[in-house]
Amino acid sequence: MSTDPNDLVRSGYDAFYAAWGNSPTLRQIWRAHVTGPDYPEEFAHISFLTLAQLQSLTEGLSLTTDDVLVDLACGAGGPGFWAAKESGALLVGIDLSTTAVKVAAERAGPLGMAGRATFRQATFETTGLDAVSADAVMSIDALQYVPDKTKALAEVARILRRGGRFAFVAFELDPERVAGLPFWEDPVPDYRPLLEHVGFEIIQYDQVRNWPDQVAAGFGAILAQRDALEAELGKVAAAATIMEAAFTTELKPYSGHVFAVATRSS
Repeated sequence: MSTDPNDLVRSGYDAFYAAWGNSPTLRQIWRAHVTGPDYPEEFAHISFLTLAQLQSLTEGLSLTTDDVLVDLACGAGGPGFWAAKESGALLVGIDLSTTAVKVAAERAGPLGMAGRATFRQATFETTGLDAVSADAVMSIDALQYVPDKTKALAEVARILRRGGRFAFVAFELDPERVAGLPFWEDPVPDYRPLLEHVGFEIIQYDQVRNWPDQVAAGFGAILAQRDALEAELGKVAAAATIMEAAFTTELKPYSGHVFAVATRSS
């Protein structure tokens, strides 16, 4: 069995996204406890992101028509699709999960993004994209899982044009609480030093308001609805989200949840 953290995350998300559309219970949990009722259902996702935060992130990217927006760890593509449609940008989605990429590609047509969105399987640290090929880069609640965060942020700087913006939401990790756990290798309690190290100038770096309550409510509801989720998703797919909920609830690995915007200055 592989002990590569990327392999562990990939296998869990492959199983999850194969069944994601089969769970009205999960959609209801996320709408009630995480995104709020105003988040448009057609752009649904599984991150801790509200519509207001997505609007702020899109504004922070400073996109114009036909700019190339790269969404790293895009999952099924919801937030990236929304940002691209609002701004008129072209979307390139990158995700570790082959299944997530397939699901995202299937959503392009119904969302009016056929021919304006492409998706490929790759990692945060090795995107396979050309240098200076992106006008902006975004990522939602994924950076905390990356095994080598310095390498990942250096990759963002490599693909981003000078003056381009990187906007992300991510959890900061408490190194003591996650010591020895494969899911949170390379724990980072503050991304600012790493961003500056690889050539970014930080424009905004703020804690998301009430994030501990949001996480507790969302993951608490998942644990409470374990039986329904297993029935709808299947035990293998449900196990990925139930395990994440249990680990996070019990260990409290996160010390912060940040909204950040940075520009490539060098």
